[in-house]
Amino acid sequence: MASKTRKKSLISSHLLLLPPTMKDFASCFSEHAVKVSDASCSGGSGHSSPPENRSVQSAVTCLYRSRLSTRKEFLIRVTWSRSHVGPALSIGVDDSPSLRDWKPTSMNSRLLRKKKGSESYALGSSVVDLRWDISSAKYGPGPEPTDDFYVAIIVDAQFGLLLGDMSRDYIERFEEKIPVAEFSMFSRREQVLGHSLHSTKARFREDGRDHEITIRCKEDGWDAKESELSVCVDKKRVVYVRRLRWNFRGNQTIFIDGTPVDMMWDLHDWWFSSPSGGYAVFMFRTRSALESRLWLEEEILHKEQAMSGFSLLIQSFKS
Repeated sequence: MASKTRKKSLISSHLLLLPPTMKDFASCFSEHAVKVSDASCSGGSGHSSPPENRSVQSAVTCLYRSRLSTRKEFLIRVTWSRSHVGPALSIGVDDSPSLRDWKPTSMNSRLLRKKKGSESYALGSSVVDLRWDISSAKYGPGPEPTDDFYVAIIVDAQFGLLLGDMSRDYIERFEEKIPVAEFSMFSRREQVLGHSLHSTKARFREDGRDHEITIRCKEDGWDAKESELSVCVDKKRVVYVRRLRWNFRGNQTIFIDGTPVDMMWDLHDWWFSSPSGGYAVFMFRTRSALESRLWLEEEILHKEQAMSGFSLLIQSFKS
């Protein structure tokens, strides 16, 4: 396969735990529909720095479906995190024959402690080979690298997942042409710390484009009437909620690339907890025209693999 044989070793499994998501998210207060068009999102924002003693300051977990040429399917979880010691990468692969029975907690992740290397291990009847190089990676404000890196996951002599701008160059190192499986992201979870303003990008359709999502929370005290939540997509404000003491939970349906997207928020723990604790949760999930009801938290947590679309979960922690 490769022009040079590399020494491979096994490492112990490591499960990267993320903080829990919201509870009791079924009660929502408003239902509206907003279509994304050209408009701007305005308003000031606050921004606080994460404390130095928190072990994980930010993390992004992406779930991918990968289908080999043999039609065998795998679930792949990639977690990028950042702590006071620097960035970290964790990868998990699941060969569950029934994706509908799969749960996120059933997949163990391997913490890749080196910035460049390879690891191989057996997964049932399959062989998984992890190859990565983030030694020269460039980073933006989040934990994910933006340039000069690659991550390659080889399953049964096929590329099950390729990430990074250097992945194509990595493929060319192989003397024999290795098939590339069909893969796509179906879930993304972001954990951020101490931000009243958060921006990210997401693609809600495989044939669509990346959209910029901006979430801004403004709070001016317990009885302040001016507390507000604003959500923008491509600088178009699609959600605007005031008086968060009463409207701390809710949902709206927006349309992105012609696709209905359910957006739900839960600010209860952020608003009513102590000043040093609490978190807010925001969820986006594409919905087909045949789906008439809103999804619930349990579906996101335990049945993501059965969903036909894409889901985005953002957790914002005070500290």
